[in-house]
Amino acid sequence: MSSDADSSRAPPEGLSSATAHQALQAHGANELPQGRQVGAWQLLLQVLREPMLLLLLACGAVYLMIGARHEALMLLFFVVVVIALSYVQQRRSSRSLAALRELSSPRAQVLRDGRWQALPSRELVPGDLVQIAEGGRVPADLQLLGTASVSLDESMLTGESVAVHKSAPAQVFSGTLVTAGLCQARVMATGPNSALGRIGASLQALPDAPTPIERETARVVRRVASIGLALAALLTLTHGLANGDWLHGLLAGLTLAMAILPEELPVVLTLFFSLGAWRLARERVLVRQLPAVEMLGAASVLCVDKTGTLTVNQMQLQRLWSEQAAYRRDQATALPDSLHELLEYAVLASHRQAFDPMEQALRGAAQDWLAGTEHLHADWQLVEDYPLSPALLAMSRVWRSPDQRSLLIAAKGAPEAIFDLCHLDATRIETLNQQVSLLAADGLRVLGVARAQFAAADEALPPIQHDFDFEFLGLVALADPVRADVPEAIAACRAAGLRVMMITGDHPATALAIARQIGLASEPGALISGSELALLDDAALRARLPGLSICCRVQPEQKLRIVQALRASGEVVAMTGDGVNDAPALKAADIGVAMGSRGSEVAREAADLVLLGDDFGSLLTALRYGRRIQLNLRKAIVFVLAVHVPIVGLSLLPVLLGWPMLLMPVHILFLQLIIDPACSAIFEREPLEPAAMRAGPRKLDAKLFDAALLRRGLLQGGGLLLLLLAGYALTRHWSGSDAVARSFCFALLVLSVIGLLMANRLWQPGGFWRGLASNAALRWMALGTLLMLAAALGLPGLRQLFAFAALPTQAWPALAAGAALAAAGFALSKRVGSR
Repeated sequence: MSSDADSSRAPPEGLSSATAHQALQAHGANELPQGRQVGAWQLLLQVLREPMLLLLLACGAVYLMIGARHEALMLLFFVVVVIALSYVQQRRSSRSLAALRELSSPRAQVLRDGRWQALPSRELVPGDLVQIAEGGRVPADLQLLGTASVSLDESMLTGESVAVHKSAPAQVFSGTLVTAGLCQARVMATGPNSALGRIGASLQALPDAPTPIERETARVVRRVASIGLALAALLTLTHGLANGDWLHGLLAGLTLAMAILPEELPVVLTLFFSLGAWRLARERVLVRQLPAVEMLGAASVLCVDKTGTLTVNQMQLQRLWSEQAAYRRDQATALPDSLHELLEYAVLASHRQAFDPMEQALRGAAQDWLAGTEHLHADWQLVEDYPLSPALLAMSRVWRSPDQRSLLIAAKGAPEAIFDLCHLDATRIETLNQQVSLLAADGLRVLGVARAQFAAADEALPPIQHDFDFEFLGLVALADPVRADVPEAIAACRAAGLRVMMITGDHPATALAIARQIGLASEPGALISGSELALLDDAALRARLPGLSICCRVQPEQKLRIVQALRASGEVVAMTGDGVNDAPALKAADIGVAMGSRGSEVAREAADLVLLGDDFGSLLTALRYGRRIQLNLRKAIVFVLAVHVPIVGLSLLPVLLGWPMLLMPVHILFLQLIIDPACSAIFEREPLEPAAMRAGPRKLDAKLFDAALLRRGLLQGGGLLLLLLAGYALTRHWSGSDAVARSFCFALLVLSVIGLLMANRLWQPGGFWRGLASNAALRWMALGTLLMLAAALGLPGLRQLFAFAALPTQAWPALAAGAALAAAGFALSKRVGSR
């Protein structure tokens, strides 16, 4: 029984949009019950449990105990502001992830309003007519229609790994995998009413494991928090024992704990990865697994297939050749009669409902060149087909003609497979291979075509194609142009230190011709064939990898060996694939990349990224975003570290030196309102620095908090702390006022924080004011910060709450000079850091 969807019967009808909408309201969405979602109130409770807020509330309680009611109210106001900021950030991240989940919802081919449409599977309703094909998941419980049959992997329901063959009117179940066949079916049950839905909660997704960066950050936060709490307790004891003022000692300790706690870092990670994934989705790159965003910056090898990724996947039949005649599309003459049979059997060896671009090209050419002849057979009945297999790269289809008793068999496939089916002698094969090489050298994809007859129409068909007596008819050659942007993208990858390997099932000469067009290495040592690869053990394959850039005549299961060999050699591998058999390689790669439009559902499920545009440019865009996220994350962490150094110093040193408290909880809260938005909104928006794509990939074992990052942050923060202490001491000396010195020091700190932001937006030397117009968040944050600082210094009520005093006129030039000196120091630190 054929697995084709061909049928001479009237096609069944689908639903209208209005009927489907009513059914969707009645039956609900076609999806499994979701795990408990975090609602607005749960999210608010999570924010309220943040350690920083608990410290603020403790400080407010201490202020009330010492009778400072206004200060307590000010803290409460800031607590509300911090809660609002944290809630908005978490909500934004949550919505980004929800949008990604919506995008990643599987799609189904559905007949609605009389036409086939690709709709989200969640919109299916009972009564819908759908089409399922090899490589896809069954989207609901279905009943097969007509004469259709399919093979299914039902292991997720039954535990049996052997494929099950089913024919109409059998039922197939939601979630099972179509391993062979193409057919139409009617939806019988959806969502919780399907077989998969009845299994229930056991199939709900488990929580994602933390990424290496998340684990590293959590470890750093725990260590710093432990040290901070210990120092805070020590400071409280020291102040209390020395002065006998335990409440003010507790206030100093809590202030120090607030200064040390790096509570921004987990929020920064969540926002950077979730918003990065959301931005990639806007570039038509769907992130299915958030850890892939982290891995993008470390990718060192890109293994890409040719068709549809490097080429446009729009084939056109260019040449036909037989041992009697030859034809080129660019010739003005008509197709010779002697080649009609060659094109006729090439079409008969293809599916009537052609989805493959190669088969579409053959059918299109036949409609143009064979119109009005006896070589088009709309009334022939398909009896059986023999699909491609790893052992034989050829397919055959068996047909029954209304006016012949014998069955007719058409075969097409790789030339060497067709030669094998035809049992040609070595001399003839050598001659034919020369012609194949000539066609392939022009970058054409070459197929062999053969025909056979089976006279005993009432007998059972043989189990394999080899049992037919095939006659070789000739060769057809198809062109699939290289995408216009691919050569430039390949050059960009090389400049970024990324190695590109093309993996294709094409003839070696075709692969070399395409490699020359796109700028890949095309020397003899850069190419390996699938047959050569099969002879190598794992150690020999790893030894063969250096310098290798083209893998041709590769079968899908060999992709897994290539990925494993590359990873064993220390490479970080991004792998593209679209077929069912590509899933193991996609899963084994560090970054599995599936095709969105032409890929199978199984490949998309196994992948980390899905290229909705199916092109190499999208993959390069994803790699750029990966490096951008990684670099901007490091910039944000340097900023956090550099800001916390002076805050901690100004909270601790004055108390140890016997000075009055310089920073109080209200001051740290003010700074927190700058730091949190700066980390998330400002650095996350920064574009990629040009130099980042000229540097090599990040090492897979590289730490986020490495020596270079710590050195840069400590250099910036330590220098700023010395400047602030000097400014405080000098102002206190000439003014004789602690409040004036505090006002001057805090104003200089706030201005320096803005300068620190400017300096860390671009790590290349120079460009301090670069691209202010490109980052609206920075402009608004700087303006808002300056207005808040002016209010705190200028309004008497706020001055009192901040324990400030009005700055004398002569202090303003000194403040401007201090800010300029800080900016110069930050610029100098960029030069030191770049070295």
